[in-house]
Amino acid sequence: MSNTILKAKDISIAFGGLKAVTDFNLELKSDELLGLIGPNGAGKTTVFNILTGVYKPTSGEYEFNGRKINGEKPYKLVQYGMARTFQNIRLFENMTVLDNVVVANNFNMKYGYLAGTFRLPRYWREEKEAREKAMELLEIFDLAKYANYMAGNLPYGRQRKLEIARALSTGAKVLFLDEPAAGMNPKETEELMDTIKLIKEKFGIAIVLIEHDMKLVLGICERLIVLDRGNIIAQGDPMEVVNKKEVITAYLGSDDEEEGDE
Repeated sequence: MSNTILKAKDISIAFGGLKAVTDFNLELKSDELLGLIGPNGAGKTTVFNILTGVYKPTSGEYEFNGRKINGEKPYKLVQYGMARTFQNIRLFENMTVLDNVVVANNFNMKYGYLAGTFRLPRYWREEKEAREKAMELLEIFDLAKYANYMAGNLPYGRQRKLEIARALSTGAKVLFLDEPAAGMNPKETEELMDTIKLIKEKFGIAIVLIEHDMKLVLGICERLIVLDRGNIIAQGDPMEVVNKKEVITAYLGSDDEEEGDE
C-alpha cells in the first residue's frame, strides 16, 4: 500500500472573522489522484492556497513527506516537491515554450555566480542538461514542435498543457491542479483528461484536482472530497459521493432553501 505523502489536520482559516475553511483533514497517498469538489465559494481554492503556502491557516497543522510545513513559503514547498497550477493561466507569455519549462527547474542548478557570469564549462553543462530535460517533458505533452514559439501565442488548451509541464519540471511529488479544464472546449477537455492520466501513469505522483467538469472528475479521480461552505460534507468513492443527498443538496439547493429565498 502507498505511503501517505501529505497530511492536514484540523486546518481552519478565517478572513475578517468569517471562517472560509473549518477543520479540514486530509491524508493523501503518494500515488493517489484525488478530486476536491464543491459549489462555488465552498473553499476549494482556499484549501489549495493553504497547502501550497499562499495562505497561513488560523489553526491546524500539516506535513509533507513527514516534514511539518506550517508557515513555509511557496518557493520552499516547491523545493520539497509540491507544485501547482492556477485557475488563471500564469505563463511567461513573452518567453518561449522551452524556456518556460527550463526556468521552473532553475532552483536545481548547482553552478555558482562565477560559473554563470563567465559561462564556465559547468554552466554550459547544467544548462544543456536542463534544456534536454525540458524537451523530454515537451515531447510527453506533444509540445516539442512548439518549443521555440512564444508561450502567449499557443492556443488555450496547449497553454494549459504547458503550465502543467512547467509544474512537473520542478520535480514535483504532488501536483495541485486548480480548475485545469476551465475555459476549455469538449475536445480540449478530453485531451486534458488523457494528459492527466498520462502523468499519473508515467510519473507515479500524487495529483489533487479542483474541477467543476464532473465528466472529467468522474473519468479520472480515484477519491473525492466534497466541500461546502468550508466544511467537508462527504468523501470516498467518486460515484458513491456524487450520489449522496447532502452533495446533491450542496450543488442544487433544497426545497426548504428555495422556499426561504422567495
